[in-house]
Amino acid sequence: MDETVRLRVNGEQVELACGKDERLIDLLRERLGLTGTRFGCGEEMCGACMVLVDDRPAYACTFAATDAAGKDVITIEGLGSEAAPHALQSAFLELQAGQCGYCLSGIIVSAAALLKRNPAPSRAQIAEALDPHLCRCGAHHRILKAVEAAAHQIAASPA
Repeated sequence: MDETVRLRVNGEQVELACGKDERLIDLLRERLGLTGTRFGCGEEMCGACMVLVDDRPAYACTFAATDAAGKDVITIEGLGSEAAPHALQSAFLELQAGQCGYCLSGIIVSAAALLKRNPAPSRAQIAEALDPHLCRCGAHHRILKAVEAAAHQIAASPA
């Protein structure tokens, strides 16, 4: 039996009928067309599917869509736009922090959560926050540098 779920996705109120077994990643990708959130392993082992749920990183591949009721969900598409990218998106592009890019949406979303709660993290804190993410291309050093650059850019921006 479907349940009506009301939630905010990237600032927009959404109301959908969801089955009890529907995953948040399916709702986002298949029903809302937000394909920036990637499906990787389906077992919380790679972080490609990471989104923010009430400002906290969450694995969309195992998060039940019905559990998102009443919550605020932010995907990579909700962090910034082409015209006004988030500081992380700009830094990742500028420093060419990705190679294939498959993991980057989840990494950037987790980094955004980190910078929101700690605007000046150490390299060790960045590495710890991104530890759940798997990047098979080996771009880890550039990824860390991009998060540091974004933190500096955010700190230098007028509030």
